[in-house]
Amino acid sequence: LAKYPEIKALMGPDPHLKWIVSGMVFMQFLACYLVKDLSWKWIFFWAYAFGGCINHSLTLAIHDISHNVAFGNKQAKWNRWFAVFANLPVGIPYSASFKKYHIDHHRYLGGDSLDVDIPTDFEGWFFCTPLRKLLWLFLQPLFYSLRPLYVNPKAITRMEIFNALVQFSVDLIIYYLWGLKPIIYLIAGTILCLGLHPISGHFIAEHYMFLKGYETYSYYGPLNWLTFNVGYHMEHHDFPSIPGCRLPMVKKIAAEYYDNLPHHQSWIRVLWDFVFDDTIGPYSRVKRLCKLAKES
Repeated sequence: LAKYPEIKALMGPDPHLKWIVSGMVFMQFLACYLVKDLSWKWIFFWAYAFGGCINHSLTLAIHDISHNVAFGNKQAKWNRWFAVFANLPVGIPYSASFKKYHIDHHRYLGGDSLDVDIPTDFEGWFFCTPLRKLLWLFLQPLFYSLRPLYVNPKAITRMEIFNALVQFSVDLIIYYLWGLKPIIYLIAGTILCLGLHPISGHFIAEHYMFLKGYETYSYYGPLNWLTFNVGYHMEHHDFPSIPGCRLPMVKKIAAEYYDNLPHHQSWIRVLWDFVFDDTIGPYSRVKRLCKLAKES
């Protein structure tokens, strides 16, 4: 910032985010109507090939919204409630809990018992062969949702209760209108596409140490178009208040700081290497003892 103060102008809300997210949410509601009479095999096909991609993208929109980039820092409640709205096609309440833990991920990156993004010792010990690592990728949504309850349990917040009430109410309305198949379409898409799916390569690409000494990596490939530029991860951790749509401008302005850093070219290649490279696995994360962890 001292060398490139113009980066400060990139901070602040993204005026287009609320419209893009709203369009994706209503597209999924339309899909719920369209799939209500399909056979089960087509329900799961479209859940993986289409709906799950949108739902995964919406979880990354929620990630952006958690940094108040939808309405700005002065409208924190608007951001929280808009995240609940973005959560609706995901099928299960997620946004409020994500917000609660994600701040710790930025503040205590790699912090033992603080950053719940880090796999547990059991995950590192057990999922150590190609077949087991493949299973771990498939079960990734389960570990991401349950790990915080084991690693760093926190009291349930009022916003989490509201998130659950709104989510389950909308689920019930969809079930009443169109039956069970749209609900399965939404939830199956979320589980499948947060698991073994090309877009899920970002989970591994972001902080798994493919090269010694580097614990955070960016990805500059085309899937950023579907994921609100979450691939620009070095840039995001440097400037979390800059919305995803402007992160490429950070790299362009301060190119000398990013161009020579190791980065990924393909999330599919990341998944392949994770499964078949014996030197990479759930243990391939930097874990550090943070001050808060020592005091607790």
